[in-house]
Amino acid sequence: QVQLVESGGGLVQAGGSLRLSCVASGSIFGINAVGWFRQAPGKQRDLVAQITSGGITNYVPSVKGRFTISKDNTNNTVYLQMNSLKPEDTAVYYCNADLILIATKRVMNYWGQGTQVIVSS
Repeated sequence: QVQLVESGGGLVQAGGSLRLSCVASGSIFGINAVGWFRQAPGKQRDLVAQITSGGITNYVPSVKGRFTISKDNTNNTVYLQMNSLKPEDTAVYYCNADLILIATKRVMNYWGQGTQVIVSS
């Protein structure tokens, strides 16, 4: 079964750091583009950062300079390093990835289940 599993969320004080991980498992060749999204209570799910298959990164202005997205192709894992966290970063963070399936040799898009990040002031 192909799936994405996030981990690394938790409760942290403002100014602290967390590193989120997203592991792709199952019968896949690898990961293409990946995005980290977040959804705060009562709000829509928004893109935070993304990385292409070639390693090009992009960030929304609110996290630029504080968050870093990276990809470990050997272990099919994507990370989101979050530094200088603010209370407004509180949300459920989701990993979204285009995975190359072995069975069909096609790319399909998957979502993880989400991991909660709470930043206290």
